[in-house]
Amino acid sequence: MPTLPHGSWPSPISASDIAGGSPRLDGARFVGLDGEIWWSETIPAEKGRTAVVRQGDDDPDVVLPAPWSARSRVHEYGGGAWTTTDEGDLLFVEGSDQRVHRMAVGGDPVPLTPGDLGMAFGDLTYVDGRLWAVRETRGEDPVPSRDIVVIPLDGSASDDASAILSVVAGSDFLAYPAPRGDRLAWIAWDHPDMPWDAAELRVGRLGSDGTVVEHVVVAGGRTPEGPVAALQPEWTGDHELMFSADPAGDGPGGGRWNLRWVRFDGLVATGPEPLYPVDADTGGPLWNLGARWYAPLDDGRVVAVHTHGTDGLILLDPTRGGVETLETPLSSGILMRDARGEKVLLTGAGTQVPGGLWLLDVDARTLEAIRGGVAALDPGWLPPSRALTFEGPDGDVHAFAYSPTNPDVEAPSGELPPYLVLVHGGPTAHSSGELSLAVAYFTSRGIGVLDVNYGGSTGYGRAYRERLRGRWGIADVADTAAAARGLAGAGLADPARIAIKGGSAGGWTVLCAVADTDVFAAGISRYGVADLRRLAEDTHDFEARYLDGLVGPLPQAEPLYVSRSPLSRPETLRTPLLILQGADDPVVPPSQSEALRDALAANGVPHKYVLFEGESHGFRQAATLERAFETELAFLGRLLGFETPGIPPIELD
Repeated sequence: MPTLPHGSWPSPISASDIAGGSPRLDGARFVGLDGEIWWSETIPAEKGRTAVVRQGDDDPDVVLPAPWSARSRVHEYGGGAWTTTDEGDLLFVEGSDQRVHRMAVGGDPVPLTPGDLGMAFGDLTYVDGRLWAVRETRGEDPVPSRDIVVIPLDGSASDDASAILSVVAGSDFLAYPAPRGDRLAWIAWDHPDMPWDAAELRVGRLGSDGTVVEHVVVAGGRTPEGPVAALQPEWTGDHELMFSADPAGDGPGGGRWNLRWVRFDGLVATGPEPLYPVDADTGGPLWNLGARWYAPLDDGRVVAVHTHGTDGLILLDPTRGGVETLETPLSSGILMRDARGEKVLLTGAGTQVPGGLWLLDVDARTLEAIRGGVAALDPGWLPPSRALTFEGPDGDVHAFAYSPTNPDVEAPSGELPPYLVLVHGGPTAHSSGELSLAVAYFTSRGIGVLDVNYGGSTGYGRAYRERLRGRWGIADVADTAAAARGLAGAGLADPARIAIKGGSAGGWTVLCAVADTDVFAAGISRYGVADLRRLAEDTHDFEARYLDGLVGPLPQAEPLYVSRSPLSRPETLRTPLLILQGADDPVVPPSQSEALRDALAANGVPHKYVLFEGESHGFRQAATLERAFETELAFLGRLLGFETPGIPPIELD
């Protein structure tokens, strides 16, 4: 077996493989009486449009053809951009103008909502012949308003906004419209809270005109015992409502998203009662509307995600009190998409299987890959993750390590590998150690990867999540640096060749880490936050007050915004950086990355700035993804001292 330095190993995994690898899947549904399986996926080769497709004999059959794209912009990150009628018609939000359309298979889309009125729609929910949605309206006020609406299916509102029935409003943000008879359940929260900080589950009575005439708060919000974030209401009967919430408590399930049940007599609620108190989460951060972590079955049983570090699946029987573990290869990013009979559609990945759409038969205990879910390469090229825990200044720091893995090459005796430390975005997000071509792109070349769930990450309970409260740019940096030092201290990584990479909020942690520690030899920032005051001024409404909890409210906390922002102290930026930015990013505009570039140039720090036209917050186009990964590899080779066969060397500014 040949011997080559770490980082220079030849690999069959190309950047184009990542762009066309595991599909980026969104919703999925059983459609029609025969339960045909439909889903939506992003197509990088078609400028990242989101197509709706259905299961075919071999390849998927396209339901929503180009150039149509099912994508919502409500709360900026969208979600719930399509559903179907009982007859099998597609109801979807067109990404370019945010109008809702109806389309029979093989027909042309017909608009259901008006254009050019500043409206966007998401969380589409079809129940009993009616289409419900969350509407976001931008008028003369730069801050949008939101309400839950019913959209006529006959097209009468296509040029008459007054035909859209506004059912309930009065909150800054709304999610999960769940109608049942003369009741509507929904989730509501207001600035400055994010939905994972404090969100209320409300149930209202619908009057004769179809609007909510009175409502009660069932759970969640700012309670005397502390904040509670309620999620995902689901009616399991005419008078029974299930949901997830994370109230504080000393027993099992305290501060964890656990399933609960409440019963109604009119609007008088009995409960809530916990279904299964346990130190794990059935829930997560509501970045995208319509996210679901459990699925009630027709017979009353419930399939639920069970998260502590990694994901698992459990089967609950609320009437009998039984709980079973469902053994599957899935352990990361599991979300429920639809259920019918004893079958569930879900998305997720595992340590041995890439992300995909799966059909779970609960009674047969089978899991079938419908889309994706099958590795294209020999497993010898794909490293399994290993859960590691490091000691940090605030307690344990959780991470997943991927060792350099190549069946055809070995490293010189005694040479420690370079490592790329990944910090996820959000910062309220979570990594679960899933199989990933994006990770294998580096590990197959002899570069280890450490994926860190710093304090502030979900998946370990509210207390771990709130480590970051008021300390963004401090706690996350300290935890990430502690994990990198711990890796090197264990003899697993070359301490002189550790780089760090992150996007969005992860990019902020990258910049603070290279400014405030001496751990990292290089940094890669994808559309990263560099100036907190600019972020507070420029970002969209959903995150407009996010920084109140992460740093502090303005104007009182302005000194903290200044002192923590790397752009406020450019003299600390001495580590080489690669900066990748989308030209159309509304969350972190290019101005932040360009100011960072200028500061590095003024300091004489080696750097590279790459602007991608037509990209927003998160890269979707195949050409962008290919260039981004190849540029990152070339940058690491230049800074960490190894050749990159097949990838031209990078010239730094």
